[in-house]
Amino acid sequence: MAYKITDECVGCGTCLDSCPNEAIIEADDVCKIDLEKCQDCGVCIDSCPTGAIIEE
Repeated sequence: MAYKITDECVGCGTCLDSCPNEAIIEADDVCKIDLEKCQDCGVCIDSCPTGAIIEE
């Protein structure tokens, strides 16, 4: 399973702050997932206020 941050991301950083694996980075005013670090825990999905993170 992998996660993707969609265009709905507003760059609020909530997922960045909640990720226990430091797998989310902020770039160009939006967040992106570093798939090398992501452990598929799903914390980012639960924390995102805009629903911008989806399972692929």
